[in-house]
Amino acid sequence: MEGGIVPVTDVSAFRECFSLAWKNPYVLRLAFSAGIGGLLFGYDTGVISGALLYIRDEFDSVDRETVLQETIVSMAVAGAIIGAAIGGWMNDRFGRRISLLVADFLFFVGAVFMASAPNPGLLIVGRVFVGLGVGMASMTAPLYISEASPPKVRGALVSTNAFLITGGQFISYLINLAFTKAPGTWRWMLGVAGIPALIQFVLMWILPESPRWLYRKGREEEAKAILRKIFPAHEVEEEIQALKESVDAEVKEEGSSEKINFTKILKTKTVRRALIAGVGLQIFQQFVGINTVMYYSPTIVQLAGFASNQTALLLSLITAGLNAAGSIVSIYFVDRTGRKKLLIISLIGVMISLAFLSATFHETTAQSPAVSKQDTAQFSGMTCPDYQSTSVAWDCMRCLKASSPDCGFCASATNKLYPGACLISNTTVKNTCHGEYRLWYTRGCPSRYGWVALIGLALYIIFFSPGMGSVPWIVNSEIYPLRFRGVCGGIAATANWISNLIVAQSFLSLAQGIGTAWTFLVFGVIAVVGLLFVLVCVPETKGLPIEEVEKVLDGRAFHFRFWRKESDDLEK
Repeated sequence: MEGGIVPVTDVSAFRECFSLAWKNPYVLRLAFSAGIGGLLFGYDTGVISGALLYIRDEFDSVDRETVLQETIVSMAVAGAIIGAAIGGWMNDRFGRRISLLVADFLFFVGAVFMASAPNPGLLIVGRVFVGLGVGMASMTAPLYISEASPPKVRGALVSTNAFLITGGQFISYLINLAFTKAPGTWRWMLGVAGIPALIQFVLMWILPESPRWLYRKGREEEAKAILRKIFPAHEVEEEIQALKESVDAEVKEEGSSEKINFTKILKTKTVRRALIAGVGLQIFQQFVGINTVMYYSPTIVQLAGFASNQTALLLSLITAGLNAAGSIVSIYFVDRTGRKKLLIISLIGVMISLAFLSATFHETTAQSPAVSKQDTAQFSGMTCPDYQSTSVAWDCMRCLKASSPDCGFCASATNKLYPGACLISNTTVKNTCHGEYRLWYTRGCPSRYGWVALIGLALYIIFFSPGMGSVPWIVNSEIYPLRFRGVCGGIAATANWISNLIVAQSFLSLAQGIGTAWTFLVFGVIAVVGLLFVLVCVPETKGLPIEEVEKVLDGRAFHFRFWRKESDDLEK
């Protein structure tokens, strides 16, 4: 650890975390109840990727306009930006528990709006409400868990929030598959999202407030009573004393005023360094492209050459399952290996995976099946106008880029890689193509590299999930002084959602403009910059009591060394 004394973390932290089930189930109850906020976050992230396929089928305007598709996806993110910003203030003013209850209410209202939406406009309104709730929950849940966890297992317990995020994504894909044949398809997919919100609302109603927030507000006896339920008897007094010293130091420096001085935040070295590390991690988490995979994974699968909606959803379920499995890996290693090492390994793997995906999609585009004049002529009156008026040889990719009107590729009945027909894209033509036992493509072209692209996506998730998927939320729940924890956590979460919005709103347009291969390459370059940032700016917080992290940030120097042997720590 740079610039601080490092306590030796018990390598059995993972086992100890799960031993809480019989040693102290109260702590697990707090963690999993708050972690449902992560489940809400994950479900919304995952469910829209499948629902969008059927929303396009129901509303022609959505199917025709890429920008409208991006808006339906990203308006929830826009709501989350506002929700995270308000959530930071609300956490400091009213507490963590009240913030989660408000988030649940907003999420439930949004789910009802979406399920009953008669048009894309009201659907977007529902997405904004859901976003407000998700934004609040995304920064409040890890904060509540962190403040109600013993230091030795804090990372593992906060990682349960990340596991519930990825578990929510996995469940959303299962729900998507379950309702593919049901009347109203996407309405059920989006409406079911209200159930986790109701469950968490009931659970949080009967749970206590964060003990650290209570102590900061002068409700010391309430805080002590909760801490005695969380910590072993021999550790309680030490924890209370550390908390008292931290609060006394803040009051001495800032006075008893509840008003947050943002100028003071930026001028205070400890808080400024914490914000740089926390906000930077949240930005890089998004700009390495994770939510292009989670929001648009069925679409990416179709771009890789798989035509069927059901096939795209089923294959996307695999990536969601790997994401959830990666979160379990994080729970095991985060208190054993440390936050920073997981980030380093994760980013290196992400860089390799994105380079692999870029190369694969380049080959997919370069070897697109040709358009056959003879094959196209068999579909009388359905030929793509742009193709009909040119004498230049076309391939499938060029056919899909035609825009007057939109066109699709009807693959050869003999072999999907053989030359096929370029036709007008509408429901009648699609059904005619299927009627001749051919595959119909509008998002991507038939490719022999489709399975290779899926391997690339799987590698990306495997490397991303244990490190960049969960660690940014863990670090942001640990590194801020108690007085500024809510507002600084809100700033970092807002940065995450703004970055998320930029990526979600631009991915389809970027892929359409410069190609999928170049889009993944851009994300890969950003991952390289993110790796350098982690090496220089992010401290290791493994095993430190929350009140000790402030001292580490105050004394640490910015340099590249990060991988220390345990013997080095013991010598200190």
